[in-house]
Amino acid sequence: MKQSAAKPTIAFLGTGLMGKPMATRLLQAGYQLMAWNRTRAKADELAVFGARVAEQAAEAVRDVEIVITMLEAGPIVADVVEASLPGLKRGALVIDMSSTRQSEARALHARLAEHGVRFIDAPVSGGVVGAQAGTLAIMAGGAAPDFDAARAVLEAMGRPTLVGPAGCGQIAKLCNQLIVGGTLDIIAEALLLAEAGGADPAAVRTAIRGGFAESRLLEVHGERMLERNFLPGGQVKSQHKDLENVLIAAKDAGIRLPLTEMVTDHYQALMHKAPQADQSAVLLVLEERNPGKRVGKKADQLPT
Repeated sequence: MKQSAAKPTIAFLGTGLMGKPMATRLLQAGYQLMAWNRTRAKADELAVFGARVAEQAAEAVRDVEIVITMLEAGPIVADVVEASLPGLKRGALVIDMSSTRQSEARALHARLAEHGVRFIDAPVSGGVVGAQAGTLAIMAGGAAPDFDAARAVLEAMGRPTLVGPAGCGQIAKLCNQLIVGGTLDIIAEALLLAEAGGADPAAVRTAIRGGFAESRLLEVHGERMLERNFLPGGQVKSQHKDLENVLIAAKDAGIRLPLTEMVTDHYQALMHKAPQADQSAVLLVLEERNPGKRVGKKADQLPT
């Protein structure tokens, strides 16, 4: 597509499982984009869509107006942004779309402010499918004028909502992950109860869909559990990290979340078994703690 002069130039740092389709959506929307990834081959895959590829993060961000980071964890985001500082111009806007701790987002905001660089934390929900379709839920924390400046860019990737000042995007994402992790655990329990009680778990799932128990998680991940298809999507290790961050945020806020503590324990147990499996593999922990009980007879599909 022809580049519009009104569109800001973008550097996209981190073009992995989620970052690549997100950057692709921006390129398809007509944005001029410089891509960087620690493994360059992953960034090179965007060249066919019109991206330029940088060797170093500082090179990627030089003279651009908006920098988007989509990286594995807060410490990595901090390291990459620190390496980028020599190339960042004053007044640029950094949008971190990674999932990090609220304290890490606030620290990054303060560090960038020292250099006259604006900041929004804008983690996402919706997985690879949502990234490919441009339908991600985007939870943004930052100043309202900065959010307004970023709105069109964010809308190319999904549905952005400003939820509060810097750091609050991460709180919103943790609320999302708390609900996802807890619901997946409950769906696993329901299907195992159906099986152990002599019912057909697939038929039970069909029967309860359309009632108050209906959800996207029951639709997609309930099917995954029945098919025992634990090839990723959203990975166990990411869900576990997010749940640990939920508990840290709860402690910082002076509250206790006992159900989340239990769900986090289940994902911790799964970290030793299948950290790269889809998060619906929490079913395996439940089965392990109920010897001789199993949903269905199909073989497990797990990443190698």
